[in-house]
Amino acid sequence: MTLALGAVSVPASVHAQSFYPTNTAVLRWLDKVTGRVSSIRAPVGQAIEIGTLVISVETCFTKPPEETPESAAFLKVWDQAGATVEEPVFSGWMYASSPSLSALDHAVYDVWVLDCEDNTFSSSE
Repeated sequence: MTLALGAVSVPASVHAQSFYPTNTAVLRWLDKVTGRVSSIRAPVGQAIEIGTLVISVETCFTKPPEETPESAAFLKVWDQAGATVEEPVFSGWMYASSPSLSALDHAVYDVWVLDCEDNTFSSSE
């Protein structure tokens, strides 16, 4: 069974395990040519560029701190250097605890999810 969340269909098991939605995905990426590794915060619903890749985080879920750590994000990735930019080179769920379970298969870049964060709170200090 799946539940609709905007344009993304969320597996019912995600909700059953007390995941909650967040507004930012923390991604790590590797440029295989230069060996450069970097982390970036990607807001949900906005496209970001990493090298020739355009990454859109459709949704990001995480578990509360008192439970076993896990974060999952639904990503769409396009390669601007490719012949057809209309079709994503990756579209699917990535899990922080199992990055190889659903990985981006690209010749130059590796991208994986580290965490999902909620940055909606504001400091009153």
